Amino acid sequence: MTTVFADPFYFIALLSPADEAHERAVAFTQKFSGSLLTTAWVLTEVADGLADARAREKFIEFYDRLRVRNDVTIVPCGEELFGRGIELFRRRLDKEWSLTDCISFVVMQRENLVESLTGDHHFEQAGFVALLK
Repeated sequence: MTTVFADPFYFIALLSPADEAHERAVAFTQKFSGSLLTTAWVLTEVADGLADARAREKFIEFYDRLRVRNDVTIVPCGEELFGRGIELFRRRLDKEWSLTDCISFVVMQRENLVESLTGDHHFEQAGFVALLK
């Protein structure tokens, strides 16, 4: 079974009909039969993006459904992974990669993943495939 990394770009597009990438995210979701891997940091960023009082419930419902799915793995926060993300962030001062991106890249490398559900060009800079471009 194919596993792809799910970035905040994907989740926010999926949950936000007005998002310019919404249709691409929905189309991918409808045809994809593999599994998703994401991180607690990614979900924190999604929650931050949906922190408005009108959207908070949407995130909570989404999170509750996501965490019980057998085809979704959520990598938990941990000091070792956070430290590795900080080290990548520190080494790449020439990039505008967020810390969440750096942690995502570390996880993707560790899990031998190449494809990410994102439209973020930072993933391409890091050598990954952005499936929602």
